[in-house]
Amino acid sequence: MPDEHPALAAGKKSVSAVMRGEKDEWLSLFTDDAVVQDPVGVSPLDPTGEGHKGKEAIAKFWDTIIAPGKVEFVVRESHPCGNECANVATITNTMDNGMIIKTDLVAVYKVNEEGKLLSIKAYWDYDKVAASMGG
Repeated sequence: MPDEHPALAAGKKSVSAVMRGEKDEWLSLFTDDAVVQDPVGVSPLDPTGEGHKGKEAIAKFWDTIIAPGKVEFVVRESHPCGNECANVATITNTMDNGMIIKTDLVAVYKVNEEGKLLSIKAYWDYDKVAASMGG
């Protein structure tokens, strides 16, 4: 049986660490100069649209966006190609205050030769999700 595609494997490890609330495990998956864009482009979560660059910025992203809730991923499709893998998924984030945020997205995981994450790019519509929450 062939080895699992490296970007698919990295995506699975990332999803698992996030769902279990394992920040240090999640951060260990990234290269030192990795970039997380979630969502891709300018949004209140990323006012410059350039992403969260480097482990310190990615750790801050965890603390402000991931940590305040309980995240569940349902990955419906995975499409590995080259050194990347695109996952079609739904994320449900149940916040500490009971608010539930449900987001349909495509997340693209890009790895280097060692299988470490160079980037995660999540494609989803911030305005649509905010509107569904009454924001």
